[in-house]
This record gives sequence, structure tokens and C-alpha cells, in this order.
Amino acid sequence: MNDIDRLAAVVDEAAQTASAIPQLSLRDDFDVEDAYRIQASSVARRVARGERIIGVKMGFTSRAKAEQMGVSDVIYGWLTDAMRVGAGDAVSLDAYVHARVEPELAVRMGDGLEGDVSAAEAWHAVEAVAPAVEIIDSRYENFRFSLVDVIADNSSSSGFVIGDWYDKPDDASDLRMSLSVDGDVVQTGSTRAVLGDPRLSVAKAAQMLARRGKRVEAGWIVLTGGATEAVALAPGARIENVVARLGSVAFHTTRHGR
Repeated sequence: MNDIDRLAAVVDEAAQTASAIPQLSLRDDFDVEDAYRIQASSVARRVARGERIIGVKMGFTSRAKAEQMGVSDVIYGWLTDAMRVGAGDAVSLDAYVHARVEPELAVRMGDGLEGDVSAAEAWHAVEAVAPAVEIIDSRYENFRFSLVDVIADNSSSSGFVIGDWYDKPDDASDLRMSLSVDGDVVQTGSTRAVLGDPRLSVAKAAQMLARRGKRVEAGWIVLTGGATEAVALAPGARIENVVARLGSVAFHTTRHGR
């Protein structure tokens, strides 16, 4: 087993067992491209177990989130069918180490997309949009990590909840969002926080995948990025994201299956 596969096995096991692990970069020297290779290898292990890739998530697209995490580069991770949580469903926090949520705009691709596309070309390929919540979970001890650690850990992508799909608006650059916990608004933001316009996030996904010989496929979901800082989850809470003109999506948390 080479170092890439060895480290992929470590992060995959941590995700499967909800176990905290030391930062990989403290003991192994690897760069961003190596981190994406580790990510790809770990996701390949999931696919080998029967999971199916259904999209990508974009990370660190908002200044608030980048500042919170102490990094600045836009990154991506993979979404699989096993990560999807039904709207209104219960999520057990036993499956996570440091579970957090952020409000997002999700898009569903009507056409495939690849290469150095423009924001307009990216939006043309989008079929529908929906309110969403991403559940992120860094598996690193004490929630400490570097950029390469995050990327290797599938960019902290762990789960997502999507509301009803709507026809895409011509302009989605300033859709207001409010994230509430048990009815109390804890974060407010706008899609403008997502690279200034979520169309750019979709284009960035195509560009970044193309550099690694991949493409955004028709039918895939793209989580365009958090519009606010992430909020830590506690058991027994109801989480809701309300997006202007698109309604809302909600779920609740449990522990030990209750």
C-alpha cells in the first residue's frame, strides 16, 4: 500500500467509525495535489462498498467560513447517496465527531459541465435550485487541521439535507438565508457570500474537476458553499434553513438513536 492509499484508509476508517484522528500533516508531508489524491482514494473505498457519487460540495467559498477555519483556498469534496438525509428526518450525532451545519443553496445539474467555463455557462447547465443544509464533520482531534488535512478528509463533507426543487432564478446572487436552531435564528446571510455569486461556485467546480480529469455530470447535485459561519450541532435540536423565494428545509438531531 502506498502512502496515498494508507492515508486514505485512515480518513475513511475515521469517517466510518466517527473516530477522531491526529492531523495527517503532522506526521506526513504532502501537498494539495496529494491531498486530493488521498480524498479520491478514500471516496473510491466508499464506492467499492456500494455508495454512489451523486455530486460535489464546494468549501471555503465564503469569507466568514474561510476566516473561521483560518484558510482561504476554495476546495471541493464528494457527495454520495449514503450522505443524503431526507428533509424532516432525524440525524444521530453518534455518526459524527465534530458535527456542524451551514446553510447553502443546492443546484441540480441539467447538463454536464467541464473545463474552463464561465459563470453564465455554468448557470445555463443548472436545471433547478433548492434550499439546503450541509452537515460537515472534521474527524481531526481537537478540531485542528491544515488545508491539506481538510481536503484529504473529503473537505469535511459528511451529510446534506435538501428541500424542494425550484426552477432556477435568472439571478441567484442575493437570496437571503436564515439558519435557525429550535426556532431561534442563529445565523443570517446571503448567497452573495458564496464567491459573490453562486454561479461562480458552479463554474469553479467544473474548473477544479477538469484539472484532475473529471467533470460535473448531468443530474449531479452541487452544494455551492456555506453562506454563513458553521454552527455546532447538539442532540435534540431542530435545524432549519429558510431561503428567500425557495422556502425552507429542516431536520432534527438525536443521539443513541433517540
